Amino acid sequence: MAYIITRLCIDCLDKGCVEVCPVDCIYQQRGDASADQPNMLYIHPTECISCSACEPECPWKAIYEDREVPAVFADDAAINALCEQQPSQFAVATVARDSEGRLLAKIKPSSQQVDSNRAKWGAK
Repeated sequence: MAYIITRLCIDCLDKGCVEVCPVDCIYQQRGDASADQPNMLYIHPTECISCSACEPECPWKAIYEDREVPAVFADDAAINALCEQQPSQFAVATVARDSEGRLLAKIKPSSQQVDSNRAKWGAK
């Protein structure tokens, strides 16, 4: 089993999941986003150890265990697999830090923003 980042992450990119991943299996694309490679984070399916550390860290509720992915996001496993299939187009995601190495503060989404994002994608 592995975890999957769904399209709920598109253009959100909180990266709290990156900070807690013990095996650095969360990737981002190296270039510009496209229809095939949206602006989101990706979990490498064979590097993920299914520790579940990432799931509660996502304020957008975009991360699911592969067997629990809602039907509306069924195709997202294939999207995550792109980082394995096209490794030259992806890099391990990093978090922003200040000059002293501290994490830069992130504004967490409100519950209304999360609900609106889920509704946009047809998720309940």
